[in-house]
Amino acid sequence: MRSEIVTRAIDACTLLREVAAHRNGATVLFVGTVRELNDGYAVSGLDYSAYEAMAARELAAIVGEACSRWGTTDIVVEHRIGTLDLGDASVAIAAAHPHRDAAYQASRYVIEEVKKRLPIWKKEIHADGTTTWVDPSGKQVAGGLRDS
Repeated sequence: MRSEIVTRAIDACTLLREVAAHRNGATVLFVGTVRELNDGYAVSGLDYSAYEAMAARELAAIVGEACSRWGTTDIVVEHRIGTLDLGDASVAIAAAHPHRDAAYQASRYVIEEVKKRLPIWKKEIHADGTTTWVDPSGKQVAGGLRDS
């Protein structure tokens, strides 16, 4: 079990190696990446900022909850902060378990809780040079928070 807020590129293969064990019959890998279009806006990148100490503690708590709930210690999560380009991984979750359903459920739990609870803020960088703050659920924030 490991969780980390990182400023470097995420290497999903490293996460997979960390959860590999002969006791596991299933490994699920989730990788969230920067996409080129959101809510009709062309996106050229994202900028993630965080209250790092709190984010690290909350991410560890989420992973601990998932491990306890699904009876595994084989979950590794990294969330990247800083400026990311199209295609860059922003978050990766590797969850392994003797059974596939539990591995899927643990991974899903982690990403949903990350979206709800992690103090990480996302700003879209648009192709036209403007920026927009996005709430954790992926919706653009209303009320004029689109910067120029």
